[in-house]
Amino acid sequence: MDFNEELDARGLNCPLPILRCKKAMNGMAAGDVLKIVATDPGSVKDFEAFCKQTGNELLETAEEGGEFTFYIKKS
Repeated sequence: MDFNEELDARGLNCPLPILRCKKAMNGMAAGDVLKIVATDPGSVKDFEAFCKQTGNELLETAEEGGEFTFYIKKS
């Protein structure tokens, strides 16, 4: 999947991945896609809730080898 920016949130626990995501998205234009890689299993529900609350679109979620990858499109 194409993306505009990438955020490495590996090794960070809640709420740091969400806070870093929010900060990264503040500097992005509407329609841009942020790729996030995290290792916190709780981040799956956290990013789902984050997108519902902010109106951003969670395009894809994947898990491989204990790493979770998210693609979020800024609204």
